[in-house]
Amino acid sequence: MGGAERSARKRRQNQTGGSPKGATSVKSAPAGRKASPVAAARQSGGSRNAIVIGVVVVVIIAAAVIGGVIYTNSKKDATADATIAPKTVSLSVPVTRDGAVVVVGKTDAKATIDVYEDFLCPACRSFEDTYAAQIETKLADGSLKVRFHMLNMLNDRSDPAGYSTDSANAALLAADEGKFLAFHKSLFANQPEEGARGWTKDQLITLGTSLGLTSQSFTDGVRTGKYDQQITDAFNQVRATDYLQQDYNGQKAFGTPTLAANNKIIDTSDANWLNNLTK
Repeated sequence: MGGAERSARKRRQNQTGGSPKGATSVKSAPAGRKASPVAAARQSGGSRNAIVIGVVVVVIIAAAVIGGVIYTNSKKDATADATIAPKTVSLSVPVTRDGAVVVVGKTDAKATIDVYEDFLCPACRSFEDTYAAQIETKLADGSLKVRFHMLNMLNDRSDPAGYSTDSANAALLAADEGKFLAFHKSLFANQPEEGARGWTKDQLITLGTSLGLTSQSFTDGVRTGKYDQQITDAFNQVRATDYLQQDYNGQKAFGTPTLAANNKIIDTSDANWLNNLTK
């Protein structure tokens, strides 16, 4: 092969197949052919990772939601298959029922207060936790008489509804047999959560039995709601009483707990309110 021919051949090779030194070339798949699965996977790795992360996040959220539902249901049904722990009161004073009101204390006591409560009311429990011991001391020394108005203001706030009425009715029946104070203390000490399941009639009867309320009249009275209508009528009368109205967010309304003496609301923000009444 002559020199001229060799030179021409080299020129043809450089034009068709040669690559500049130091450069790299990436071969593309011929037209009409798909990239290999490995190459496709490499190119789509970022989106695949995003999908995996998204799935994990969804699973975590779902687990949290399910866990929250289980926890909420467990709190809601906290009273199911449970018993009301009985509490005792070492106090010997007269106890009588006057309609839907339970009167506790000596007739000649220096001061009389009206206490308006609902067994489902959290603020009522706080009041009992704070002042029950002081009130019992005043009842014992004969300086105080208390008129307990057990209301059903929160009757729709249990699930199922009706606990406020059922508990108030059972407490009135307990008063008929001289066990009101212990029954009253037991229900507040074991108060169900507002919005959750209350104690059933059977559970209220069991509490009564543990406190010595074994008569058929108590059991039948709880089951039939003997004083339900009286309780409802009393609440409707109370919430329409002018001097029992208080300011709630700029509006006048009745709420529990409310304390009154001589047809006036008692200001319990004064730490000495009870001593001032009985001195």
